[in-house]
Amino acid sequence: MNNPDQSDQDWMRRALALAESAQQLDEVPVGAVVVKDGVLVGEGYNQPITSNDPSAHAEIVALRQAAQNLANYRLTGCTLYVTIEPCTMCTGALVHARIKRLVYGAPEPKAGVISSQLRLLETDFLNHRIEVVSGVLGETCSKLISDFFARKRALKAASGNRVK
Repeated sequence: MNNPDQSDQDWMRRALALAESAQQLDEVPVGAVVVKDGVLVGEGYNQPITSNDPSAHAEIVALRQAAQNLANYRLTGCTLYVTIEPCTMCTGALVHARIKRLVYGAPEPKAGVISSQLRLLETDFLNHRIEVVSGVLGETCSKLISDFFARKRALKAASGNRVK
């Protein structure tokens, strides 16, 4: 895992702004951007609830937009920035898209498969390797998610429902 640079932080700030768009829709606040040669080619935020699409994670939405904008399903030379560590589905999509670099903010202890759980990108059976940078604006990304779920739990408790 390499050290982030200033442009990594700038792009992560854009992903954070997109995550806030998801939060405004009461979606889990995750945002993602795809960048090629310093140019934004795709962006997205979590929207599985509002779009009735279980695959509409921020990363997938951003990859789809980038593929359309570049007129190619292979996103070679691209970097994906995302506010939290990707899940299995999104990591598989990154491999299939041939993303060059993945830069993420906060770890996702339950479902993250880059460093928290499976370490999927380190397996021998994958036919593509992705450079990974983690922890870029990690505290800010983590706080956004933590605050979102704390509010959800507080609302649930206030409504009289049991909180798990």
